[in-house]
Amino acid sequence: MKKILIIEDNEDVRENLQEILELVDYEVHTAVDGIDGVEAALSLKPNLILCDVMMPRLDGFGVLRILSQKPATADIPFIFLTAKSEKEDFRLGMNLGADDYITKPFDHKELLDAIQKRLEKAERLEQLFEKNPLENKTLLNEARGQEELLKLAQAKEIRRYRSQDFLFTEGSIPKYLFYIISGKVKIYRSNELGKDYITAVFSKGDFLGFHALINGDNYHESAAILEDAEICLIPKQDFFDLLSGSPDFIARFIKLLSQNISEREEELLSLAYNSTRKRIANALLKLHRKFNIGSPQAIHILRDDLASMVGTTKESVSRMLTDFKSEKLIDIDKKGAITILRAIQLETIPN
Repeated sequence: MKKILIIEDNEDVRENLQEILELVDYEVHTAVDGIDGVEAALSLKPNLILCDVMMPRLDGFGVLRILSQKPATADIPFIFLTAKSEKEDFRLGMNLGADDYITKPFDHKELLDAIQKRLEKAERLEQLFEKNPLENKTLLNEARGQEELLKLAQAKEIRRYRSQDFLFTEGSIPKYLFYIISGKVKIYRSNELGKDYITAVFSKGDFLGFHALINGDNYHESAAILEDAEICLIPKQDFFDLLSGSPDFIARFIKLLSQNISEREEELLSLAYNSTRKRIANALLKLHRKFNIGSPQAIHILRDDLASMVGTTKESVSRMLTDFKSEKLIDIDKKGAITILRAIQLETIPN
């Protein structure tokens, strides 16, 4: 039985939709606003989402933005329901990745046909993926490439670093590819006044330092230890030998480069357009996703480092964290460690 999630703040419309869909044997779940809808979608993993546009707390566009960025929900068919029919609303919804757009009041047959078509299309795509040997081969090659990367890190020199130690400094000559066995590392750049800006944070299982190796140039950034770490140092020549001799490794490495570029682009856009409040919220969520898989755990980060991540002052960070705590979005213990309590609310903070 296919699961459908209805996100609609109007009780009459919501109940009417639920009754219609249950009559044709769909398993129906409902949410009364955008934030509840995001939480329901992430937990239920429905086969299709029907979502109103104009809702309190978080509108339909915000719901789609969030779900389209989550791997678990990015491919779920998404249909907007709205009483508005202006051209710009259609354009915005489609640009965000909506599959269809139905205006209220809607014809029941039109709605059911749209749902059936989107579910059938999603099912065909899923079957195509399962039957496509080329796509599966690409994924397999990436997995093999990751295995070769990990093998490369075995039986190499392992060094232990303390917090605040340097892994490498701007201007130095690259000699190694670094693999993090444990701990956390920050990559940052300094301006003429000595102010640092953190451009990336890495943790267990990450590789770093490959840009300078490939470019054959000195480091343009510095790397320092955020949290006591064990790092495997892979000699430059070993890295190039694998890069030149393994198609599987190249496939995996291209994926790493693409992810790295995308993350940098998002950071630049955030700096350019987001408010300080939004940037700090995004930084906390990034650290939360990076270092906490499963149950929530505390984030240990210096306020200076958090300020460097978002391009603001330590005082602004401390003030904003206090605000977040008073709003019960986060908790801060006596040692300053941060625990995120309401990730969805942080994610939906407006610019």
